[in-house]
Amino acid sequence: MAWWVMNDDDMTGVRAGQRAAVGVSLHAGWLLRIVCAVAGLLVFILALNLLKEGARDYGRAMVASFNVTSPVSALGFGWLLAYMFLSGSPVAAIAIAFFAAGTLDALQTFTMITGSRLGASLIVLVVGFFYYLRGHRRAASIAIGVLALLTTAAIYLPAMALGYWALTSGFVQTIQADADTPLMSVLDWMYEPIMNAINALGLPGWAKFGAGVVALLTAFALLDRALPQVEPESNAFSRIGRLVYRPMVMFALGMAVTSVTMSVSVSLSILVPLSVRGLVRRENTLPYIMGANITTFIDTLVAALIVGGAAAFTIVLVEMVSVAILSLIVLLFFYDAFQRSILRLQDSIVRHRRTLAAFLVVMFIIPVILLAF
Repeated sequence: MAWWVMNDDDMTGVRAGQRAAVGVSLHAGWLLRIVCAVAGLLVFILALNLLKEGARDYGRAMVASFNVTSPVSALGFGWLLAYMFLSGSPVAAIAIAFFAAGTLDALQTFTMITGSRLGASLIVLVVGFFYYLRGHRRAASIAIGVLALLTTAAIYLPAMALGYWALTSGFVQTIQADADTPLMSVLDWMYEPIMNAINALGLPGWAKFGAGVVALLTAFALLDRALPQVEPESNAFSRIGRLVYRPMVMFALGMAVTSVTMSVSVSLSILVPLSVRGLVRRENTLPYIMGANITTFIDTLVAALIVGGAAAFTIVLVEMVSVAILSLIVLLFFYDAFQRSILRLQDSIVRHRRTLAAFLVVMFIIPVILLAF
């Protein structure tokens, strides 16, 4: 029997090889993220152009079929579409495309974007439901989803009134800019041949619009691949539970996480496993949700500049500023009362299955009713 004993030089060589392999793996991972980020951005811009073309050809018929004839019905339309996509960002981008194509006016676009954000929080409730099916307590797993829906509505609805006033009172003047002259320049040069080739195929408007939706979802998937994976069980997130929470700290954290993930659905869904595991108390999540609901407009601002120009950018900026103003007023002056009211309402909803079912029915009926106005 032969024995092979590795000396120090052999062990050093093995460790060096292992370090080199790890280094190559890390570099390959970052290279893949960069490729996904670039591809996601290119597909995102292509999706916006397809949505704009489809909206011009088919958008008017689509809006008419849903009876979208007023800001109120546009609010319900965006709300329902966000339920369908389980995300607000694609719906907000569709609203911008409708505006750029002349299908929706400024106020209808404004309220449709608001509806997209009201419906985006449903994904948090869905994630909580899956945690409940895995054996976790209903109150712990679903409560965060209910809290996200309540907090979003409590801030966005008054903010919508403020933004509506700003857009109709003449306080904001840039809204009169021409929506048919978006800031494309170099992007026009890049995508004009592609769009010309697509138009040459003679596809109907609904096909281009559907392709735009698929491309938009694909772009978000690629961008998600490009972002570092955030694991709720990781040590970084475990340390969050040991922090001394203050409303402004959690508010800033919610803004930061959503700025990185570019998705309020992602940043809010993180709260479900953290809350179930006791790493985050529910009363600490309110300012986090409020902060996340502000920076979620970043991708919509980019879409507005690319497709709709100054007018579309102004619409989104007014909404973002309105939400930020209302959130800061609540945090600085009325937070304790706001927190008690929201948590009390949440308790009454999740305490019994019957009240939770009634809450879900109401949340689905409201946007349907809004479509009738």
